Order: sequence, then structure tokens, then C-alpha cells
Amino acid sequence: MSASATEAKPSSRIPKVPFWAQIVAGLVLGVLLGWIARSQDVAWLKETLIQVGGIFVQLLKLAVAPLVFFAILVSITNLRKVNNAARLAAQTLLWFMITSLVAVAIGITIGLVTNPGAGTGLTPADGKAPEGKGSWIDFLTGIIPTDVITPFTELNVLQIVFMAAVAGIAALQLGEKAQPILSLSESILELLQKALWWVIRLAPIGTAGLIGKAIVNYGWDLLGKYATFTADVYIGCALVLFGVYPLLLATVAKVNPVQFFKGAWPAIQLAFVSRSSVGTMPVTQRVTERLGVPKEYASFAVPFGATTKMDGCAAIYPALAAIFIAQIFDVQLGVKEYLLIAFVSVIGSAATAGLTGATVMLTLTLSTLGLPLEGVGLLMAIDPILDMIRTATNVAGQALVPVIVSAREKILDHTAYENASASPIDGPEDAREAAPEKVAVAA
Repeated sequence: MSASATEAKPSSRIPKVPFWAQIVAGLVLGVLLGWIARSQDVAWLKETLIQVGGIFVQLLKLAVAPLVFFAILVSITNLRKVNNAARLAAQTLLWFMITSLVAVAIGITIGLVTNPGAGTGLTPADGKAPEGKGSWIDFLTGIIPTDVITPFTELNVLQIVFMAAVAGIAALQLGEKAQPILSLSESILELLQKALWWVIRLAPIGTAGLIGKAIVNYGWDLLGKYATFTADVYIGCALVLFGVYPLLLATVAKVNPVQFFKGAWPAIQLAFVSRSSVGTMPVTQRVTERLGVPKEYASFAVPFGATTKMDGCAAIYPALAAIFIAQIFDVQLGVKEYLLIAFVSVIGSAATAGLTGATVMLTLTLSTLGLPLEGVGLLMAIDPILDMIRTATNVAGQALVPVIVSAREKILDHTAYENASASPIDGPEDAREAAPEKVAVAA
């Protein structure tokens, strides 16, 4: 073979399209196809978009139950490799609560300033009660399952987390006797993550289907009535994402905020299109490790956050939604009600369970405030549009807190953090190699 032929060979290869570009292409294609299907009334295209979007979400949900169980179980048992594990866990929970309080305060403030329910033309008659709802009794009694099968078949993530936590703590107590189970659990978790990566690679196609489905079902004209509310949700999430989080990184963790977004970008963009914190969890964990968080700690903090840390779905959104619905139904909210919103956001965020949508959290908030649950029906039409930015905010927060805690406890690998890039993570094995087997925490 001649030298010229050898040199020409690489240029003949098709360049690899970056994953973010595939996502954007899917987004644009979905908007275009959805507009065509709706404006031209193309029945087969409508059905195709609906089916494609539905299949993608179903594939994500298929992995949720076993992924949550084994991720929580393994994450708890991994704490045995970490010195002062209780302190790390307490710090993680504390910062979850602090950032949730800040997020809900921003949501309430924006709602009070903009009055999102005013001038919409919507009336109480436009709403309808949801099929399912959340209440404190359901929340508290629903934690403990009646059997070990139903939580998996009905996808009750809160009960799955409970069972996984019990199994993980029991395994820690058993010590070496539980090692065969732990080894099996770690292998199953790796298997599930590998399978989920295949689903994640379908995200550009799923994005086209989901966006197209939303446009087919609701069209653009509907957004006019919800323009202020939609803008409020996006502005609130943007303030948390690009205001609060960088401020915490710069002042508390004392690290470069730009580097955080570079490293966390693969998880944030996937969360935006998939609308699932749990579905994004493997990517979130890998980018968190890539940002210099010790693997043993990240494997606890990220799964824990994916089921409880919801600044978008459980803080900003329910605060704004409660104000929006109260204005539609002409109900006056006072200081007590706003404090209740903050309380529900911090304590009840686990009710969202990392799944697509925040209906359960919203109904929990409304029932606590005594607002009509029919108000949920007013917001269901635009929920897919809102859920994208909500979930992106959730996932960014789930990566942020481990970075903050690691930096404060002096276990963050600053070299890895400074070298973190926005390059895509191609598989579950594509991550920073774990630092020392034993993670030490400063006294």
C-alpha cells in the first residue's frame, strides 16, 4: 500500500458526532416532526412520535426498580471503606437541606414578584383532580412495603429505597458473612448500569419522540396561557443552577465553578432530555467521580441524592405551582402557608423518588396547604416542558453536594477537579480511577 493511500485512509472515516450534538439534533427534529404532525394532521407521524417517546421512557423505567435497590444497597455497604462515614452522611444530608431551602425561597420570591396565575384566562373549571395524589399519611405509611414484590411491580421507589437501606445496614452488621451477597450485588449493579448505558445512547431518538409527542398533544398555543409560569420555572432553576451553585462552589468549596459545569455537563444534558434523575444516576456518579470526589463516597451520595435531592422538582416547582394554583382558585396565602411550602420541600422531597414528573410532590404540597387538587390538572399539559429544566437542576444539585462535602472534608482530589472536561462518558467503566481504598476524613 502506498504512503499516500495510508495517509488518505483516516480522512475517509466518518467523524464521530458528539453526544450533545446528537441530543440537540434530536430536539430540533422532534420539534419539526411534532409541528408537521400537528399542523398537517399526519396520523401515522403522531402515533410514531407518541410510541417512540413512550418506549424510551418505558426503557428507563424498566431499569429504575432494580437499579435503585442495588445502588442504595451497595452505596451503604461501601461506607465501610470510608473513615467517619457517619459524618460524611450527616454533612451530605445537611447540604441537601440547605440547598433545598435556598431553592424554595427563590421559587416563592419569584412567584410573589410575578404573580404567575394572574391574567392567564384559566379558571378552576379548567382543572381536574389527579388520579393519584400524595399526602403525609400516604407518605409515612407508604415507606414500609406490605411485601417484597409489589414495590418492584408498582415502581414504588420510596419502598424500594427502604428495603435497600435495611438490607445494606444488615449486610454491614453481618460483616464478612455478607460478602458473597455484596459481591453478587456489585456485579448485578454493574450489569444494570451497562444495560442502562445502552438505553442512554438512545436518548437522541427518545428526545425527538418526547418533544414531538408534547407538541402533538398540546401544541404551541397552549404555552401562551402559561407563559409567565413557564418563564418563572426556567428563571428559578437558572438562578439556582448558575447563581446559587457557583456561589457555593466558590465560597464554601473554594473551587472553580466553571470546572464543575464542565465536568458535570454530560449528566446535566442527559437529565434535561431524559427527565429522570434515576435514569441519569450512572452518568451523575461517573461525572462526580471525575470531578475528584472519592469513588466510595460518590457511590453513596449520588444514589442517595437521586432519590431525595430535588431542588427543581421538590423546591422551585411546587413553590411556584402552589402560588399559581392559589391565584387561579382565588385563595390567599400567608406567611404560614409559605413556611409550610418550605417545610414540605425539605422534608417531603423523597416523595418525588427520582422519577419522571413531580405530580406526587405537588399534590403533597397542595394537600398540606389545603389547596384544591384540581389545580394539578391545570399544569399537566405543560409538565414535559417544565420537567426538562427541573430534572437538570435536580441532577446538578446531586453532583454539587458531594463536591462541596468532599472539599470541606479535605478529601476532594483537586487535580482531578481542575482537569475535569465536558467530554462525554462513553460507558460505566469510563471514569476516574478510584483514589485510595480507604478515604480519610479530616478531624
